[in-house]
Amino acid sequence: MEAGDSLVSSKEDISSLFPAQTPSAKHTDLSSQHCSVRTVRGDGNCFYRAFCFAYLESVLHNARSLQRFKNRIIQSGKVLASAGFDESSFKHHLNTVVSVVEQCQADEQENTLVRLFNDQVTSDSVVQYLRLLTSVHLQNHADFFCNFVEAPDLQVYCRQEVEAMAMECDHVDILALSQALDICIHIVSMEGDEQQLTHHIIPEGSEPSLHLLYQTSHYNILYPRAQL
Repeated sequence: MEAGDSLVSSKEDISSLFPAQTPSAKHTDLSSQHCSVRTVRGDGNCFYRAFCFAYLESVLHNARSLQRFKNRIIQSGKVLASAGFDESSFKHHLNTVVSVVEQCQADEQENTLVRLFNDQVTSDSVVQYLRLLTSVHLQNHADFFCNFVEAPDLQVYCRQEVEAMAMECDHVDILALSQALDICIHIVSMEGDEQQLTHHIIPEGSEPSLHLLYQTSHYNILYPRAQL
């Protein structure tokens, strides 16, 4: 499956991201730290899709972590309901995420994960649930997050920028989802004029479960080289 027609590509060598001409210092740096990449379709949903795929892949052979994630997702449905979300608006998406996790539990196959995330209906349903979960976490912790959201009204921001599909993700949304699911994310950024890559660990000081590459408002999934 080519990156062009897939939502999440097969694993490719990190050099597939490099320009044909001489790679920059950042590319060389990236290559020294990471061996592979999965490209994610740039449809405005890339962060959420990459986040969930990369996390599930990282715990695919860890039964306890998969079960803990499933429990957390089921529990989050109660959080949405108690925050006033209509159950009919999220129940189907919640069930989709639980079903995806259960299929991972059943066979622990990377191919299954790739197949599920490349099924547009399933994959988008997972993204939609993560968006709702991010929104409710932002609103439930409004005293903290309102300081980081430039919109005058946090609720309006959540409805228009977070819950709506195909809206690009902001740093504040990433922090909210990381907190909501208690998952640590490592983001490697190619942005900026400096010669070095920028590394963000969210939340700071934690051991990341997944590694994402941020470049020109887009997220792909990274795979670190084994530490010798």
